[in-house]
Amino acid sequence: MSKWTEQAIPDQSGRTVLVTGANSGLGFVTSLELARKGAHVLMTARDPAKGEDALARIRVAVPNASIELRRLDLADLDQVKSFARQLIDDKVPLDVLINNAGVMMPPRTLTGQGFELQFGVNHLAHFALTGLLLETLAKRQESRVVTVSSDLHRRGHIHFDDLDGAKTYGRIAFYAQSKFANVLFALELDRRLRAARLPVRSLLAHPGYAATNLQTSGPTGLLNLFMRIGNRFMAQSMEMGALPQLYAATAPQAESGQFIGPDGRNEMKGYPTVVQPIASARDPEVAAKLWTLSERLTGVKPSFATETSV
Repeated sequence: MSKWTEQAIPDQSGRTVLVTGANSGLGFVTSLELARKGAHVLMTARDPAKGEDALARIRVAVPNASIELRRLDLADLDQVKSFARQLIDDKVPLDVLINNAGVMMPPRTLTGQGFELQFGVNHLAHFALTGLLLETLAKRQESRVVTVSSDLHRRGHIHFDDLDGAKTYGRIAFYAQSKFANVLFALELDRRLRAARLPVRSLLAHPGYAATNLQTSGPTGLLNLFMRIGNRFMAQSMEMGALPQLYAATAPQAESGQFIGPDGRNEMKGYPTVVQPIASARDPEVAAKLWTLSERLTGVKPSFATETSV
């Protein structure tokens, strides 16, 4: 895996990849590079105008790109469900789902269904989307789900008694909770896929510290200023930051259950390598508890959903 770059992506012709949050940042780079390699890319964006702009930029860079845009607001579970139903009704084949979209450290905000925004978008929406599309993915060879987390998952835990932050809310703490949930989910998905013997791989990726608009679109005040300074002087490019998820999505040797992140110091920068999540995120009992809660909150129960031994 030494110094793996987008140049090593195998030919993706005949494969369909869905990328959430594809209009900017890591999602845009991921969509661009997969389009270059021949994949049919389904881009999603909350804002249609920004999505159309991103689509146009990719078509300029890759004139023969097989690419389309669909609107998806992950802050609304009703829209997530209708989006998935439409894909299924349209009989869209799906080889890879990249759960990339996210929100980061906004003031306390609730989704349309009353969930804390970061937990609702970063975890619950992707849990629901994955569960609804799992049967579609299982029909394809070498299919994958790539869930994008963060090194900040190491500071997270699940506030089971205060999921919406009504008692105590901290922007960083609840962002870390959502990224911790991503790790719990992806590893539990791997366990359940193996138990059900479904031919789908579940992988995790994180970008290290990559300069994208994620750091500045959510935070406000001094936190926003700090993020802008960090993006300018400390972060790696979003092109480098996208490499771990591109590796997880395409590398033949990438294995289900692996976590791919940068190989540099403290996993802040560098080329893709296998990294290890914090030990608490590997706890199958906590993961199973979160899974059951997520099923109840979203109303989505993946078709293979059987209890794993813990």
